[in-house]
Amino acid sequence: MNHFSLFLRTLFGSLLLLLLTPAHAQQLALNDVDFIELGNNRVLMTLILSGPAPQPSAFSVDKPARLSLDLPDTRTALPERYKRLNIGNVRGLANAQAQGRTRVVVELGEAAPYSMEVAGNRILVRLESPARSLPQPSVPSVIARAPPPTASATAAAPRGAATLGALDFRRGEKGEGRLSARISDPNTVVDVREDSGKIIASLRNTRLDQGGDRRLDVLDFATPVQTVDVREVGLDTQLIITPVSGQEFEHAAYQSGNRFTLELQPVTAETLAARKAAQPEFTGERISLSFQSVDIRSLLQIVADVAGTNMVISDSVTGQIAMRLENVPWDQALDIILKTKGLGMRQQGNVMLVAPAQELAEREQRELEAIRQRSDLAPVRSEIIQVNYAKAADLKALISSGDMSMLSERGRISVDERTNTLLVLETRDKIDEIRGLVARLDIPVRQVLIESRIVIANDDFIKEIGARFGVGSIGRSGSTTIGQSGGAADPQANNSGGGGGSGGGTGGQQNQSLGNLGSRAILGGQLPSAADNYIFNMPSFAAGSSGIGWTILGKNFLIDLELTALQQEGRGEVVSTPKVLTQNGKQATIKHGFEVPYETVSQNGTNVEFKEALLQLEVTPNVNPNNTVSMDLLVTKDEPDFTRAVKGTPALNKRELQTSVQVTSGETVVLGGTFETQKANSSSKVPLLGDIPLIGRLFRNNRSQNTKQELLIFVTPRVLQEGINVE
Repeated sequence: MNHFSLFLRTLFGSLLLLLLTPAHAQQLALNDVDFIELGNNRVLMTLILSGPAPQPSAFSVDKPARLSLDLPDTRTALPERYKRLNIGNVRGLANAQAQGRTRVVVELGEAAPYSMEVAGNRILVRLESPARSLPQPSVPSVIARAPPPTASATAAAPRGAATLGALDFRRGEKGEGRLSARISDPNTVVDVREDSGKIIASLRNTRLDQGGDRRLDVLDFATPVQTVDVREVGLDTQLIITPVSGQEFEHAAYQSGNRFTLELQPVTAETLAARKAAQPEFTGERISLSFQSVDIRSLLQIVADVAGTNMVISDSVTGQIAMRLENVPWDQALDIILKTKGLGMRQQGNVMLVAPAQELAEREQRELEAIRQRSDLAPVRSEIIQVNYAKAADLKALISSGDMSMLSERGRISVDERTNTLLVLETRDKIDEIRGLVARLDIPVRQVLIESRIVIANDDFIKEIGARFGVGSIGRSGSTTIGQSGGAADPQANNSGGGGGSGGGTGGQQNQSLGNLGSRAILGGQLPSAADNYIFNMPSFAAGSSGIGWTILGKNFLIDLELTALQQEGRGEVVSTPKVLTQNGKQATIKHGFEVPYETVSQNGTNVEFKEALLQLEVTPNVNPNNTVSMDLLVTKDEPDFTRAVKGTPALNKRELQTSVQVTSGETVVLGGTFETQKANSSSKVPLLGDIPLIGRLFRNNRSQNTKQELLIFVTPRVLQEGINVE
């Protein structure tokens, strides 16, 4: 039984261990970072994690002074990616997460030695005073590896034993440039520093695996990296990264086994602005302070003398402080002193009040409470506020709306719509606040004059050629009469009787005349109408066409021939210019045109209804602070087309444009345009005869038409100033 219980406990413990191990790896997070000043510019930094802390790896850089910690299998849960600090030698703290690990970068005023210790879910980092820094200035700090190499292992490694293998450069998801290098010895010491804008990684006692010095041009990767140079310098190999000119970036380096990685991450303008806003600007006269133990009140007096200001120090400000500041602005020195001792400062004019921060907060709380009590006990009075431009009802809703109400518990406000005034019942202070708000909001609404020009340009060309030919019998013989004219087609005969004279035929005498087209004269008879004599009738039908014709009288026949031609060219431009004046943010509509009647049939009989054929402009302008106008526009131009009428009801030729644009006041913008081209060729002819070359032209009618039409819409908004008249 005991063996069975032991087996169950062992099995349960193993399962529990298997279940908890991956959960821990997934949930391990960096929750907080705490700083404690130990005096003499020493700081204790504590990293607090959600579970047992891993063994971190760390490296430091002298210029600029930075200490970087890499936490494997850890995510960051810190609320801020960058935090500005002024605690001892610590100036700021940044954190980032990449490839399953979290990097914490500590910005230091000066390079300083450090030590680390892991205790439960905490990592303790002790930053010593910069004065005790042992490394030489010319030698940068090195990357600490996990686990660090022992002294015997380092001494046993022969010079030049490590080799640098293939390099790999990639672009990350966020645009970072990632350079990865394979090192044969995982214990290789790597120094990373920034020199003249370049990032230099020196691999100690390392030679190139193959080939000599070389350069990689990686500008096409669109990262902060322009080139990567690899070269041997003595017994070392250097990786020199040249960033893109003008590119802001952050660099991070870490080593895992025999793989060394160096990243350059781009820094956006928003991030730079946030950092600049988070950093206080110190502009005071520079001072130097060096004290081992000085009374805090005396130190504050020294700062006040340098600043040339009056200072009142609370009796509760006591204690000693040790500090060493070289060539720093006096306001920065004062800020450091106040934060170190937990003090606060309030300034009124040329007087500074220094007291513990808690004491100042309590004092301000008491002052606010006294003000509230005075407001509750102050007498209320009535006031009439005249509203000139806005609607009093709108201002009332704004003043008394919900949580944003400006009224006290005893305050009341009402509206007189007839006079557009506000009736306020409040204390004097509240009435002054309400009056100030009304004065800022009750201003004239800006007006906008919108002028729209709709241009329709036409270009028409028509060419037409036709002929008419006829033969008829007259029943008599006579001489030939030929008439010629440039008049209209389908002429009427001019007949005249005659007597006497000799003729060329029997049965009468004929006069010869020259006049209108087809004018004929015979003796003793009437010629039939010309229209009756045409075998085919294919003239140019358009009015105003010119023609030439002959009428030939034979012995018993009448022969008519008429040739007509027409060529027309027309150019026209129709311009519509609707204008409308409206207030900022208000829609305006202008219409011009007529309504087309049409009939509809229903059970009640025939009704007459109307359809609008209008030129219409709808616009909603919004004036921007930079004197530009944003407009929502709807422009329509409808015209009836009687050539396409159905049962007497014409079709509508519709043109419409709807858009949103932004344009500077007084400038003209072209919203859009359409260009239409219509070409038509038609021919009618006498079968067979019309196909005969050359002569066939007399037996057919040809018509050619080419029409071009262009529509353009222009809009010009003008923001009107007060006192300007619109003509």
